[in-house]
Amino acid sequence: MSERPVPPRVLSIAGSDSSGGAGIQADIKTIAMLGGYAMTAITAVTAQNTRGVQQVAPMDPGLVMDQLESCLTDIGVDAIKIGMLGSPEIAMRLAKRLDTFAGPIVFDPVMVATSGSILADAATIEGFGALMDIATIVTPNLPELATLTGREEIDGESVFEAALDLARERDTIVLAKGGHGEGDQVIDYVVSASGKLASFGHARIETRHTHGTGCTLSAALATLLAMRQPLTHAVRIARAFTYSAIEQAPGFGEGSGPLGHHAVRKLSAPDES
Repeated sequence: MSERPVPPRVLSIAGSDSSGGAGIQADIKTIAMLGGYAMTAITAVTAQNTRGVQQVAPMDPGLVMDQLESCLTDIGVDAIKIGMLGSPEIAMRLAKRLDTFAGPIVFDPVMVATSGSILADAATIEGFGALMDIATIVTPNLPELATLTGREEIDGESVFEAALDLARERDTIVLAKGGHGEGDQVIDYVVSASGKLASFGHARIETRHTHGTGCTLSAALATLLAMRQPLTHAVRIARAFTYSAIEQAPGFGEGSGPLGHHAVRKLSAPDES
């Protein structure tokens, strides 16, 4: 009898979304659908839905670290995804503890929910630097990239320059997500500190159901990197998964609705420009 395949062990360090569209809940769905084993360290509990965030309660930093240790010291972890942090102390303690982690770390620098609600204050954003320094890849959208590089805004022509500045400053790889850009095409850029560049594009999907897209993409990327996929291929498949989940959105809620993770059955990349 052949041996069963062992799923990659992926730890999501992020906030809980009570409506299930983003954060820990979106990460678990994504990791599971891609064949991974999902674990969690919850940094904050939120009361939120498709219309916005009603309340946020950061977790005690010690409890966050205990959740992390429980996973690392027993089941083990092949890759880590980091999302909403909850507080600057959580950011700094995670960076110190994970500095020696041998697997890939995907850091999604969450600042604002899709609904527009603030999920990271200025002090927490300042703590992002320590995590970017240890991350394998950082996945900001365009407003986040502007904040992280001290720019007022970023347009299509300045994305590469900003991503390169961040990659060089933090000696990491940057996946600059273009969903907040203009035009009929969504263009994402992968930039390394050496200046190497890959770009991926697809037709923009006109929909209001985009709650949790950043969480989904970063969790998918962490899962694929845990499977030892080459980085650019992992980005391509993670984008395809996210694109399909947007297409399959169930239409729930009155605002920015959740994706259809449950309905993604075939990973075929969208037509790329």
